[in-house]
Amino acid sequence: MKQEQDANLQEQEATAFEQEQTEAAAEVGGEESNDLQAALDQAKAEAEENYQRMLRVQADYDNFRRRTLKEKEDLAKYASSKLVTDLVPILDNFERALSTNPSNDSDSFSKGVDMIFRQFQQVLEQEGVTAIKAVGEPFNPEYHQAIMQVESDEHEEGIVVEELQKGYMLKDRVVRPAMVKVSS
Repeated sequence: MKQEQDANLQEQEATAFEQEQTEAAAEVGGEESNDLQAALDQAKAEAEENYQRMLRVQADYDNFRRRTLKEKEDLAKYASSKLVTDLVPILDNFERALSTNPSNDSDSFSKGVDMIFRQFQQVLEQEGVTAIKAVGEPFNPEYHQAIMQVESDEHEEGIVVEELQKGYMLKDRVVRPAMVKVSS
C-alpha cells in the first residue's frame, strides 16, 4: 500500500510538474507571441513609412525631370536672345543710314555704313564668330568648299588661290565653309 501511495504520489507530482511545464510554456509562448506580434507590427510600420518615402522621392524626381526639361526647352528657345539684343542697335543704325539721302552726302553715307559694318563685326567677334583664312592656305575640305580648280604658276597644287565667299566659324565649329578656287 505504501508503494501504491508512493506511486500515486509520484504520479500526482509528475502530473503537477507537467501541468506547471504546460502553463510555463503557455506563458512563454504567450510572451513570444506578443513579442513576435510587436515585431511584426513594427516591421509593417517601417515598411509603410519606407513606401511613403519612396513615393515622395519618386514624385520629387518626376518634378525635377519636368522642371529640367522645361528649363532645357527655354534655354534652347531663347539661346540667341543675347545675340539679338546686341544686333538690334546695328539694325537701328542701318535704318538711320538708309533714311538719309546718299546722293547729297555720299562720303558721310559711306563712313556711316563702314561704321555699321565694323560694329556688326565686333558683335559677331564677341559671340565667337571668326572668318576662315583661305587665300594662300592649303585646301582643307573641313574649312573650304572648292568651286573650281585653276592653273597657277605661282602657287603649288592644292593651294587656295582666290576666295569667292568668306567662310565663318563659331568658336571651333564651321558655320559656313569658304567658297574658293584651288590651284591644280
